[in-house]
Parts: sequence; C-alpha cells; structure tokens
Amino acid sequence: MQTTFDLLTLALVPGLSLRAVPELVARGPLASTLARASDHADLVGAPGVRALRSGAPQRAAEAETRAARRLGIEIVGCDEGRYPQWLRRTHTPPLVLWVKGALLPEEGERSVAVVGSRAASPLGLAFARRLAEELASAGLVVVSGMARGIDSAAHCGALAARGRTVAVLGSGLDRLYPPENAALAARIQATGAVVSEYPLGTRPWKANFPRRNRVIAGWSRAVVVVEAGSRSGALSTARAALDEGRDVLAVPGHPSEPQAEGANRLLQDGAALVRGAADVLAELGLTRPQGCEPAPDDDVLRAMTRDVPACVDEIQERSGLALPLLLARLSELELDGAIERLPGALYVRARSGAGYTRAG
Repeated sequence: MQTTFDLLTLALVPGLSLRAVPELVARGPLASTLARASDHADLVGAPGVRALRSGAPQRAAEAETRAARRLGIEIVGCDEGRYPQWLRRTHTPPLVLWVKGALLPEEGERSVAVVGSRAASPLGLAFARRLAEELASAGLVVVSGMARGIDSAAHCGALAARGRTVAVLGSGLDRLYPPENAALAARIQATGAVVSEYPLGTRPWKANFPRRNRVIAGWSRAVVVVEAGSRSGALSTARAALDEGRDVLAVPGHPSEPQAEGANRLLQDGAALVRGAADVLAELGLTRPQGCEPAPDDDVLRAMTRDVPACVDEIQERSGLALPLLLARLSELELDGAIERLPGALYVRARSGAGYTRAG
C-alpha cells in the first residue's frame, strides 16, 4: 500500500502519463521508486527523472499539503479506504483527489451522472432539475460537473430533494469555475462533495475537461445525457462511460434543435431512452423506495410567501439560484400549478397549497 504523500508526489511529476502508473506501482514501494527515478526512466521519462532528482515534486507535495490544510481541503489517495471504489476500478483512476465535503466509497452502485449542454434551453434545464430531484428522492447520488446549464440544474435538483450530489471540477478547488457557482459549491459540500484531480491553483483550461469527464463517468453507475450538441463535452463523458462498461442513457430532443443533436445520436447508437426518473430506475433494475417522492418544497417555493406576490429579482435573491435556472423552475412550477403568474411579471404561490407533487 502506498502513502498518500507518495501518490501526491507522483501526481506532481511533470509529464507523467497516468497509464504508466500501474506498472510503476507494480515495481515496488513508491518511496523507493521515486528515490531511484533514473532506474525507471522508461516510465517516468527524462523530464520526470530530472524533476525527482532535484526534489521539486517532493517539495511541491509538501507545499500542496500545507495549502490544502489551510483551506480545509482534504487530499485523498487512491489507496485509502474512503477513495470511491468504482472510480478506483477504472482504467486510469486519479492518483489523488482534492476534496471538500465527505466521500462515501461504496456509493458508486447508486450514483448516476446527469450531464449536458452549457447553453441549455429552459425546457432542458427544467427537465434536468426535475430528473435529478426525482433520482435523489429515490435514494440515488447525482454526479455532475457544476458547469453552467444542465450540470448546475442537476445539482440544484438533487439539493431540492435534500439528496446527496457530487460535483467534479476541471480546475483546482480554489479556482471554482464558473465563479458564479460559489454559493452552489458551498451547498453541495455541506451534504455531498466537491472534488477535483487537479492541484490547487489550476485554472479551468479547456484541456482539463476531458479528464474531468472521465472522473464523472468513472464515479457513476450510469450517465444520463440531457441536451448535448454535436460537439458537447457531455458526449466525451458518455464515451468515457462506455469505455468503462457503464450504462449510457439519453433524453430525446426535437430534431430541429441543435442542443438535441448529440443526445439523439446517442439514442441512434443504442443509448437507453429517458423520459423521466422511472426510465433510469428501470434501466438500472432499481425501484423507487416507498415514501421517496420528490420533495414537496424547494428553494423557489421557500423563497415565496403565500399570498404575497414577488418579482423575479426578489425570488432570485432569496433562492440564490442563477437566473436561467430560476426562470426554468418558475415555468415548471407554474405548469404544475404550484405557483401562479400575475400581471406585471409577478409570481405567487398557488392558493391550493398543493405544491409540487409529480412523481417519477
């Protein structure tokens, strides 16, 4: 068994391929392997050998450990018992994870990723939020990337059901992206986890996200794609899921909508069709536990006082939701009869008080 510090040191070796790691580990204890880097130049590479001889990765690991401790961030190695088991079984698991929140190592069996377009339609946002809410109500963990659009809607839906959700970032945990999701990240880590395989200070470079997507797929038993264009990053998450033997599901969209092109192609290629949470549960061979209906209350309803109309700005300030998500949720609640829209762009909770009762 390797120490987390040695795994962190290895993760900070420049130019090291994750595919070389299993063979490096098989050669013996990492501490001695790192100390004799020149004996393993075939795997570590010349830049890595030079760096290890200079002691730079070791010093970087010490500095990273101190910085993480100051920020309340845990660094969890892949040999630790609390490391997610399903992620550990992937082809190239991250050597270490930077974590805010709590890890539940055995939750992969009941984790479902919900991902999709950043430039999502209001209908797509509302569907993703409702789907995640119903999945969380059924006891599943919702995994996503905390990006704008579908990802954020999925996290908000799980939180509305008072369920657990995990956000996987493509940047360091001290470089939250997008920055407007800082409040959402705080809510996620209170009951779930915000994680990254990138060191502190790492900016959200475009090249980081395919690796981030493979972690989302590896963490989960299945990936559900909600609205994805032909070049959406959600498709790379689906490909990563297929590579790991995980289930891929997709929500159909109208053929004329660009956001639907990627998801519809997945369906053509054999992905399971999703019309609601019941389809996901059926595909995974699960049933909804009795009493686990979607929560009768959520952030938007809690932000509204019965019989007192409120404008969108007031509701947004109280709920903390980003405007696109809020508008989508208002439309959804209006269709469900939980709220009423009044002249002057005002909203009020419905007098019946029934609230949101739709099941999956």
